Amino acid sequence: MDINVFTPITIGFFTAFIMGPVFWVLLETSITKGFKAALAFDIGVLISDVVFLIICFFGSSQLKSAKENQEGLYVLGGTILLVYGIIYLINRSKKRNRNTELNINKENYFGLAVKGFALNIINVGVLIYWLAATSAFAPAGEANSTGFVLFFSIVLFTYFIVDLFKIIVANRFSRLLTDTTIVFINTLISIILIISGVVFIIKGFEF
Repeated sequence: MDINVFTPITIGFFTAFIMGPVFWVLLETSITKGFKAALAFDIGVLISDVVFLIICFFGSSQLKSAKENQEGLYVLGGTILLVYGIIYLINRSKKRNRNTELNINKENYFGLAVKGFALNIINVGVLIYWLAATSAFAPAGEANSTGFVLFFSIVLFTYFIVDLFKIIVANRFSRLLTDTTIVFINTLISIILIISGVVFIIKGFEF
């Protein structure tokens, strides 16, 4: 199967700048916890995207016909985001050590990866996005499974590389931030998570 490399690269680049909850939490993690912590978080997000793509490949037809389940998924995902955002808001002013990255152990990195995975996997909008992308650009099927894997491997690789640049840039800004600014950023992230949760819940009841 011939692939126009420009198409998956473009999709990957666009995906990296979709400003959902994960986008903002990734930047906040880089600013407050450092490069390695943000990288661990992003790897968790990437793994969840792979899970979504596998689901889309093997179950696209079932997903398209299961519209009656979308209400519950939106409400569930929205509720989790809402609760997470409220907890995040309550803990926003906790003091952070500027040398946090040096103190993070392997268990913490694993926890950050799990956090990235969980925050992305509960977002029903991400599943719908990948379902639309797989349907439009690389329809699943036995005959073109190799093409599907190659196409979306390029998408995810591009997405990951762009995320690395985002992490690096955000981390550079961390040196310029005061504790007050960090609290403001955490508050902003909390509000984004809460609003996203409310929007998902409303969408669920609109079906």
